[in-house]
Amino acid sequence: MTIETKTAPTLEVHSLDPLSDQVSVGAWQRLGEAALDTNPFYGPAFLRAFLQHVPGYAGRLIVVKNPATDDWLMAAPIRHHRPGFLLPVSSSLATDYAPLGTPLLHPEANEDVISAFFQEAAGWRKLLALPFLPLSSETARRIQSVAGLHYEVTAKTERACHLGGADGAAQLDSAFKGKRRKELRRLLRRLGDVGRVRFEHLSGGDAIEGFEAFLQLEAAGWKGRVGTALVNQDTTAAFARKAIAGLAASNNVRLDQLWSGDRLVASIVMIEQRGNSFSWKIAYDEAFSRYSPGVQIAMQAFRQNLDTPGFRFADSLAIPGHSMIEPLWKGRLETGTLLIADGTLGRTLQRLCSADIAAKEDLRRRARLIKKRLSA
Repeated sequence: MTIETKTAPTLEVHSLDPLSDQVSVGAWQRLGEAALDTNPFYGPAFLRAFLQHVPGYAGRLIVVKNPATDDWLMAAPIRHHRPGFLLPVSSSLATDYAPLGTPLLHPEANEDVISAFFQEAAGWRKLLALPFLPLSSETARRIQSVAGLHYEVTAKTERACHLGGADGAAQLDSAFKGKRRKELRRLLRRLGDVGRVRFEHLSGGDAIEGFEAFLQLEAAGWKGRVGTALVNQDTTAAFARKAIAGLAASNNVRLDQLWSGDRLVASIVMIEQRGNSFSWKIAYDEAFSRYSPGVQIAMQAFRQNLDTPGFRFADSLAIPGHSMIEPLWKGRLETGTLLIADGTLGRTLQRLCSADIAAKEDLRRRARLIKKRLSA
């Protein structure tokens, strides 16, 4: 579809099959590298691997492009989804494997671009949900500045993160001091009595090999027993291997490992892009639980992030209130579901969808409270 605008001769809006060979992967990658806010989960390496192998998430890639240059100006995967209990809406894709719904938005994208994207993505309902959107991001600010659309934020949460530079160093010092510092150092010394302790940091082709070791480590633990390890299902195993291989090819993944002698004790998978790191998966050997391997590797990832040239920010991707990561990564990233509506129908559905999401969130809070009381 071609749209005449006031600020540019034309814009082209496309609804694409993300897996099609006709999609310009080069233009897609260039947008991801230039976007106001990074979202590696919306890049071709991760998204295509996910959609190819994991069933139940079919959708379209909505793209706004400049036809004169073929440059992509805005893009995100959109599907029909029930963010609450009842009401299906058009929504950007966010899953347990990638809880980040930030559209890829070029710095030169103006109101016409965002409006064109919304009209195509929202469809006849004139309502679009952007779940897990970082609310202080430049992308969120720019989207909400478009005149004529109506916005509501619901399902606000906070999760652990940490900064770079001096602020990040202060956060690390705040987390790793006093009794915690002494105890973790003592546990590392005790681990050294079992075998020589070392940390490894793998990237490129080494990260692919290291990821196979990670998969085995995860499967041997509690996730393997309950059936949620990546290799428990052929689909998730194939998706994860392909995604990591694709990210490693562009040097966008790092594996941090803790070893005791010749035994891998803990590992964390960090997805990286333009100075931002995302803590994707973590696993540890339960036979070494007494040495707090999960805490040790999370703190090491923190240190490694700070030592990486150009590092700016790390997102834990963890659930709010995560008992291990929140005391260690002291920053907090506020996210929410941004509901964007247009016209009478869109605003009516916006109010209904907001109430629907609130009811679901309230039920989740009650369930967590009951679970906490039962385990006390």
